Amino acid sequence: MKYLLDRTDEQILSELKSNARISHAELSAKVNLSRNAVRVRIERLEREGFIKGYTIVTGEGGSKQHVTVALMFVYRHDRMRGSDVIQALRKIPEVVACDVMTGDFDLLVRVESSEADRIRQIWQQIAEMPGVRDTLTAFALSSVIRK
Repeated sequence: MKYLLDRTDEQILSELKSNARISHAELSAKVNLSRNAVRVRIERLEREGFIKGYTIVTGEGGSKQHVTVALMFVYRHDRMRGSDVIQALRKIPEVVACDVMTGDFDLLVRVESSEADRIRQIWQQIAEMPGVRDTLTAFALSSVIRK
């Protein structure tokens, strides 16, 4: 039987989206449950797939280190049997997102690096992969919305 979210589950998810590091004690006060009940609900939300993981969104910090962002549109030789390309992309640490797309191109790959030359190396690596027919790369000038 599929688990349905109730209002409290939705509140917990909302709070965790705002701050994934919130303590169970603080979260329990916000949703009016005991710490143990909150822990049990979070475990169930993870088990049922409503929470698939936790992530870190990096900021500039004190160093003001500039990050170059490139979007690479990848055309594969065979859309249906091109999973080897996706597996290879998973192994590149600077690849922060990869979406399978409809339309003219197959994959949209987001690459982030503090070194522009590293993006060129990654582009070359992707272009030379067996199964990749062509690529198109665009650099982001600025990020105006980041969630």
